[in-house]
Amino acid sequence: MPEMPEVEVVRRGLAPYVTGRTIDRVEVHDVRSIRRHTPGADHLGDALVGRRIRSAVRRGKFLWLLDDHLDDALMVHLGMSGQLRVSAPPATDPASVGGPGAGPTGAAPSEGPASDPVKHLRVRLELDDGTRIDFIDQRIFGGLWLSPLEETADAAPAGEGDDLPLIPSSAAHIARDLTDPQLDVERTVAAIRRSRASIKSLLLNQQVVSGIGNIYADEALWAARIHYERPGESVSAAKVRQLLAEARAVMERALEVGGTSFDALYVNVDGRSGYFARSLNAYGREGEPCPRCRAPIRRHVFQNRSSYVCTRCQRR
Repeated sequence: MPEMPEVEVVRRGLAPYVTGRTIDRVEVHDVRSIRRHTPGADHLGDALVGRRIRSAVRRGKFLWLLDDHLDDALMVHLGMSGQLRVSAPPATDPASVGGPGAGPTGAAPSEGPASDPVKHLRVRLELDDGTRIDFIDQRIFGGLWLSPLEETADAAPAGEGDDLPLIPSSAAHIARDLTDPQLDVERTVAAIRRSRASIKSLLLNQQVVSGIGNIYADEALWAARIHYERPGESVSAAKVRQLLAEARAVMERALEVGGTSFDALYVNVDGRSGYFARSLNAYGREGEPCPRCRAPIRRHVFQNRSSYVCTRCQRR
């Protein structure tokens, strides 16, 4: 599943194409991808056509588009394999006027295989300048829907991409992520240390801190030398702060290179894959030597997920 860096790469890539543009047409090719919009496809199309998009906003793994009326937001959740792919006329393509090496992602150039932009097309938005935004989803765990807006609990901006203190109700339960300047780090530390749950499950709990998934949890735990099964209450406050700092650092490094792609299921809006997978220290490195101590990296099954751990650095 795309984690915070991958969704932020998509948001940055999408924003130049949609900001200030009006939705002219909506095509729903598979109603399963709008199942959370219970009024159905016709209602979604009627509600979206004519909207002028104000901004693309993200909190954690949730992405949404705001329009000028500020009554509700178009939610986009990528699920396991969702993509937003952009096709713009050359004269209006922001990537064509950015100079050498420029691209629509807002991050460093990435590389990798591009997935089929047609086979798994589920929803298409056409904008007033001819740009097409395609939602492609092979496994159909993601989707689009409209969600009413409400004020943020702390009256601060809801997420990255806009300064309004308005958040879709569908995302209001999601905690702030580690790159959010409004995050109360000490409150997050206290929440982790109050819990008997395993430290990894707490990192993955989007109501504790958002945006972290399996890959970056394993990488942060490796960096902080913490075993994934340790209860949150057994980890010192200083160690939890270090863990959160490591998680933020690894996600920021991933963001710089377009995120982490192991296959064509995650790509940027221009169809390119991120290449942070080359820089992973623990995740996916079963049997390889730990970069720090040379002991073998082991793969364990934890809560139906793979967890990668150094047998020497991260003692239980």
